[in-house]
Amino acid sequence: MPSTAIIGGSGLYNLEIENAKTVKTETPFGDPSEEILVGKLGGVEAAFLARHGRGHTITPSEINFRANVWALASLGVERVISISAVGGMKEENSPGTLVFPDNFIDNTRSRRKTFYTDGFVGHISLAHPVCPEMRRLLYESGKRQGYDVRDGGTYICIEGPNFSTRAESLVYRSWDVDVIGMTNVPEMNLCREAGMCYATIACVTDYDCWREEDEGVNIDDILRTLRENVSKAISIVADTIGAVAGERSCDCLAVSKMAPLTQLKDIPNNKKSDLEPILRRIIS
Repeated sequence: MPSTAIIGGSGLYNLEIENAKTVKTETPFGDPSEEILVGKLGGVEAAFLARHGRGHTITPSEINFRANVWALASLGVERVISISAVGGMKEENSPGTLVFPDNFIDNTRSRRKTFYTDGFVGHISLAHPVCPEMRRLLYESGKRQGYDVRDGGTYICIEGPNFSTRAESLVYRSWDVDVIGMTNVPEMNLCREAGMCYATIACVTDYDCWREEDEGVNIDDILRTLRENVSKAISIVADTIGAVAGERSCDCLAVSKMAPLTQLKDIPNNKKSDLEPILRRIIS
């Protein structure tokens, strides 16, 4: 069973996994974005899920995040490495930079963000939503390989699929965010609820539209930079997957276990059945 999964964002629709097999999962929340590839990556059993589908057919707002996370949990995944395209919200976070965020701001509006519904109540702590061990390993690998990397930072997640207006971009800048994207929320929330470690390689493709000297976001420029960034991110994952897949010594799972308020005996039977891959981790 794969203990580590990679969720690929824009520009990463496939990953070279040895002896890959395709796993189709049916979830209580509908279909995940794509069938999951399971096989060997760097000699380690791993899973890969294309967040937008392999043909990039799913917009950020249409991603079935709960189905994606449930599907990975059902395969035994304990750690998720997210690879995401983002805009840089500070001058130093220029196109081509890789940022390893340690926090998030949720500015989405219409997404299903929790497994705690329908007779099952819990409140997850998101004070420190990123696994510090995984983030450190990924960042140090990028630095060691000579990439332009940033240690930490805040990722603001907007609804999309439209890019920001200049006025919105300037507001986000005033909040001192580092990067802007459309996909890491509620992905990170749900991974924490499911007892998974989570970390992001945020690949900067543009400056959003806050710079007066720029016209705004240009898709052609984004795609060109995206191809370079994806290559860097894959190199980092291949370099760290062995260390990432080791025994967990972080407190991510412990935080997840503190969230449920409803005791197991009081959870409706249908909810117990639906969340079985998750409940077996977070409720003793």
